[in-house]
Amino acid sequence: MSGDPFPEGEYRARLARAQARMGEAGPAALLLSTEAELRYFSGFLTRFWESPTRPWLVPASGDPVAVIPEIGRVLMETTWIADIRCWPAPQPEDDGVTLLAATLEELAGAGGRVELPSQGGTYLRMPLADWARLRATARVQFTDDAGIVAALRHVKSEAEIAAIRATCAVANRAFDRGPEIARAGVPLAEVFRRFQMLLLEEGADAVPYLAGGAGPGGYPDVISPASTRPLARGDVLMLDTGAIKAGYFCDFDRNFSVGPPARGTRDAHARLFEAVEAGFATARPGVTAADMFHAMDAVCTGGRGGPGAGRLGHGLGMQLTEGPSFLPGDHTVLAPGMVLTLEPCVALGEGRIMVGEENTVLREAGAQWLSDPAPREIAVLEG
Repeated sequence: MSGDPFPEGEYRARLARAQARMGEAGPAALLLSTEAELRYFSGFLTRFWESPTRPWLVPASGDPVAVIPEIGRVLMETTWIADIRCWPAPQPEDDGVTLLAATLEELAGAGGRVELPSQGGTYLRMPLADWARLRATARVQFTDDAGIVAALRHVKSEAEIAAIRATCAVANRAFDRGPEIARAGVPLAEVFRRFQMLLLEEGADAVPYLAGGAGPGGYPDVISPASTRPLARGDVLMLDTGAIKAGYFCDFDRNFSVGPPARGTRDAHARLFEAVEAGFATARPGVTAADMFHAMDAVCTGGRGGPGAGRLGHGLGMQLTEGPSFLPGDHTVLAPGMVLTLEPCVALGEGRIMVGEENTVLREAGAQWLSDPAPREIAVLEG
């Protein structure tokens, strides 16, 4: 099914859950425009989303209807979607807007409601001019979806959990091979390149995200591009990967000491281990995302929290970061089936930090590991 690992029943179950919630508010259709949302309901898995000139739009009422550029027809026909309507794109004078407007009116009826995901982390993937034209052309009412799609995607099916576990296994194997590519004298940029190769060798389909840092006793941040500075004895190296297999991400990191670790490095890594353990022990159905934050922050900062603490974890799935966020103000109640990262951070002074991250799934009895958790002792590279 277009490279996607799931049978048709998986998608029909997702659609049924969405329509049950939609029926409570009475919308006539749900309009989806981003890769993850479209794939969630259809199984349409492709890298063609890298082309920014062609919008991909799926309204759903009854069985979904795909309104997509002609180039996507053959692949979409391999999914369970039967009603596929296309136009020859790109077509700057009318890039599918008229076709989409007519389809929305057909599905929702003149004056009917069309809902769009509008919660944090979502966006509308079409040019502003086309959105203005669609609103002026389609005789429907556009509203937000009241979080329906986000709530559905928070809780993963067993098939999704298995897919994420398989991606985590790829990264576990690549991290185990870290000493093959990283040692004193190797530039950080070269470590990044080689680690991506390891991930692909171990079975990743792609590595859209690789971040990290390195520096004496810690690193200043975890999102800067890799520099050409060679690793040096006394450095702490961190690699954080968002690899993909079968359309699902992993997202966890590992810290390494270049040469024997100083006491401060050992202590900081042990504190990250304890913070992860605290989050893991706290995770159970009924607790909130805020509860998870406070459990890990108690270890990281002694409970001081504050803006500098940032979020200490998040959801994971078809996207690298999904809701909920482990923040003091996020009161999302955790439920079985949520796949969650535990991501504590320890400030070391002098602008240095260390970050740990693991992937878990929440069950009725509590959390289960998806990544192989890092040990208390930091791994050591040749110095």
